Amino acid sequence: MSEPKALNYDTVRSFLGQAVNDVGTAMLGALSFIGDRLDLFKAMDEAGPITIDDLAKRTRLHPRYLREWLNAMTTARYVIHDADAGTYTLPPEHAAVLADETSPFFVGGFIEMIVPAVMQAPKLVKSFRNGKGVPQSAYPPELFEAIERGTAPWYRHKLTQHWIPAMPDVKAKLEAGGSALDVGCGSGRASIALANAFPKARVFGYDNHPGSIDRARANAKAEGVGKRVTFKVVDAKRMRGPKFDFITTFDVVHDSADPVGLMKSIRRSLDPDGTYLVLEMNCSPNVNDNINFVGKFLYTVSTLYCLTQSLAQQGEGIGAAMGEPKAREIAEAAGFRQFERLPIKDPFSVLYALRG
Repeated sequence: MSEPKALNYDTVRSFLGQAVNDVGTAMLGALSFIGDRLDLFKAMDEAGPITIDDLAKRTRLHPRYLREWLNAMTTARYVIHDADAGTYTLPPEHAAVLADETSPFFVGGFIEMIVPAVMQAPKLVKSFRNGKGVPQSAYPPELFEAIERGTAPWYRHKLTQHWIPAMPDVKAKLEAGGSALDVGCGSGRASIALANAFPKARVFGYDNHPGSIDRARANAKAEGVGKRVTFKVVDAKRMRGPKFDFITTFDVVHDSADPVGLMKSIRRSLDPDGTYLVLEMNCSPNVNDNINFVGKFLYTVSTLYCLTQSLAQQGEGIGAAMGEPKAREIAEAAGFRQFERLPIKDPFSVLYALRG
């Protein structure tokens, strides 16, 4: 029998606090999901300081539940409670993150993602044992809506304002009526942003998820570009037909079951003078370099979605924290001769321009 290990009880107590805090944060995620689904953050942003009863009247929700929810949000420092006035306030700086869908800081989509992703945990228990995965078809529609809302700030505030201008040749081609294709387009927000910014461009979006293509077509129609953007259900590895001046994948390669096959297909579909823009997560391939809030988010979401849906297809299972060396390896294997990391500073995303 081995000797019992001596414990540093200060370290034990410190880690106990960390673990309990993480449990509370996980539970708070469910309440944040409720707040997002019931538009409570939006209601508080519109109201300013508000009492429980007034918030109940404004939202037509039960005051007892609201009291518990507000107290949880107060202890998490999401809202501020004025005990003397009996009011709760969502500060405008917090509203920019939680309530304002047009804000570049909005994370409501990722909050919506919490419950549909965590719902897969019981299935993942089995996957951890057999090495298989949870297929994309197992996830509810809310997950794909969450991805759309979570990535919307990229396309609303960055794609045409910062990322495209970093590639002057691409910008010139699109302004002149060139062709653009977003592979793994999801709900179509990138394609719609390109169509709005470059009226002469011919814009397409491909995805293998029929529900996302339905959402993309509806979104394009709602924004008045339904006749200028073509969305199709397509397996990207089997793309045939025209060549494009500009092809994009946003947060797609690491999800792919066959990333080299995906990039080979994209290369075949790219005009000889064309550019392929790859967005992936801004992280290191070394886990010790990712011990921060971004890394915590990436590895967790990767386990609950990115990694497992790839393994469900007998795929490579790269995971969200792919890193630049792996991206270069895949690009080289696919035959691309030029690999450029764009000079874009972003805490979450990194962009590569591939040519040749």
